[in-house]
Amino acid sequence: MQARLQSLEADQRDALLQLVLDRLPGLFFDLLALQDNPQTPPVAGRMHWCVCSNCRDMPTDTERLCCGQPPDHCISKLPHMDFYILDEGVLRLARAAWNDIFAVDDVQEPGEEQRSYRHAAYRNFVLWQHGRLGEGNRVVIASCVVWRIRDKYPDTNGQYTGFRVRRLP
Repeated sequence: MQARLQSLEADQRDALLQLVLDRLPGLFFDLLALQDNPQTPPVAGRMHWCVCSNCRDMPTDTERLCCGQPPDHCISKLPHMDFYILDEGVLRLARAAWNDIFAVDDVQEPGEEQRSYRHAAYRNFVLWQHGRLGEGNRVVIASCVVWRIRDKYPDTNGQYTGFRVRRLP
């Protein structure tokens, strides 16, 4: 496989890389993480654990997670985020698929629409970045992403659950 890859011309390798990144956009961040990114100097008012300058404080140390990218590459600001994660049509389709798979009736209480979109956005993000995790397997979402989703689909009372590890019986 490596010999085949090395036999390609530079423009062919670039086209292949672009095809892979189009199919698996989350891989872009894995590739960036492999590079030696210099740490961004601290900025007044920014969280000491944040590199991208888009994070906000979170209630627990576990949730104080940054995407780890420089400000101009923050995952929460990418165009893919707008389409895959924040678009209402995509989220409506994701909710319909979720409800169909789990045979759930999607009757909503007043005010639940935003919550449903928010949770569908979290699921879409995890699927986009980590793939299917399986029952009981959870990941923490970067603060910058969580707050971008919450800003788009806020809770009317400003009450959010936060990250919880789901315990299997």
